[in-house]
Amino acid sequence: MKILLIRPPRIKQAITLGSFMFSEPLGLEMIYGVLKDDHEVKILDMMIQDDLLSELREFTPDIVGITSLCIDVQKVLSIAGRCKEYDQKIITMVGGTQALLSPESFLDERVDHIFRFTNRENLLGLMEQIEKGKLQITDGVLSRDLSYHDTGVQGRNLYLPPDRESTKVYRDHYSYFGYRPAAIMELGFGCGKTCDFCLRWRIEGAREEILPDEIWKEDLLSIKEPTVMFIDNDLFTDDMKVDSLIGFIEESGIEKNYIAYGSVHGILRYRDKVRKMASLGLKALLVGYETFDDGEMKTYRKKSTTDENREVARLLKELGIDVWASFMAHPDWSKGDFRTFRRYIRELSPEISTINPLTPFPGLPLFEKYKDRLLYKVEDYHMWSFGQVMIMPSRMSLRSYYMELLKTYVYINLAINKNTQMIRKYGFVNILRILKGTIGASIKYIRLMSQGGRFC
Repeated sequence: MKILLIRPPRIKQAITLGSFMFSEPLGLEMIYGVLKDDHEVKILDMMIQDDLLSELREFTPDIVGITSLCIDVQKVLSIAGRCKEYDQKIITMVGGTQALLSPESFLDERVDHIFRFTNRENLLGLMEQIEKGKLQITDGVLSRDLSYHDTGVQGRNLYLPPDRESTKVYRDHYSYFGYRPAAIMELGFGCGKTCDFCLRWRIEGAREEILPDEIWKEDLLSIKEPTVMFIDNDLFTDDMKVDSLIGFIEESGIEKNYIAYGSVHGILRYRDKVRKMASLGLKALLVGYETFDDGEMKTYRKKSTTDENREVARLLKELGIDVWASFMAHPDWSKGDFRTFRRYIRELSPEISTINPLTPFPGLPLFEKYKDRLLYKVEDYHMWSFGQVMIMPSRMSLRSYYMELLKTYVYINLAINKNTQMIRKYGFVNILRILKGTIGASIKYIRLMSQGGRFC
């Protein structure tokens, strides 16, 4: 069979880090790797090549599989509908994060199969059933022709060896901040920290599992890009994982730029390993500093304090590792809190800072806490992008709150983010691309303010 795998285009309403972190569609590359031996498979990355009709005409797929995030629901349904309009015989499937968290989002006549979770067995099993023309209830798959019945077996999306050649035509576009081109990979999945605001542990499990050495080593050796981003929730969680990575890099002589997520707790606990990774090419860490307030840190169930944030900031400057810091704006902040917050960012002085309003995703503990103050419905999928304010502020108007966010955003980009250093490191063309994203996000905040904080 001919199978077209699609990543939807980025929606215009979302205020995201897409202009800064534009990574490859790793999940689709994994599915490609499973199906390629028995089927003719192709990936269409509509974030780069938004030309569905031409692809349908040229490739003439039997099956179209679409990956999804929460904000993508309407786009996914639209793509599935356009495929059906072109050829009613095309079988449409949806998987990805949103299908895992809220499969009911895709109970629609335009979608034939929904993967609540994806593994090698149910993927190959469904393909075999379709070829034979006889569907049967399958673990993790909701099929419209079977009235969406499934076996009730629970599962999660498994990490499968990706085939990076499947996105060869797009790879020059994939980047992390100024590092372009860049690839992404995992050493382990899941997270035991279970912070109240985080979806990662719910998607991957509340306990980290390390991938077998043969999987991640082969994957790392196969990457041709000069930069590798480790997308583990926290690189520094386990002695064996980090020691294996360090040993393999030294043994194989791989010379690349490395980027990773690192928790404050993990960086301090494994500071010697962080130092060693710096000598092997670790250029930047994405660190969740979150807030200036220790009370909020406890509420979020973070395993660190604001003083430990300061300690990490000093350590990483000493090691010459850039910090790409993320913060969350609490809906109960006052204007004075925003001023304190801006001073705190200046004190930490990360190379790059991002701030997002606290977003209580459905299914997380925070959702129940704030559900009576939500500005949007769960079904307003395109709004759940970490960019919009989702919780009604308690100490100022919504418009004033957006004004404080905008002031902070402008302050970060003009006074904190090290643009001169970025130009020296990443080149002027990359900085223009990042600047374009910054200006675009600022315009969206201004538009939100002009509408009283609500998208029309």
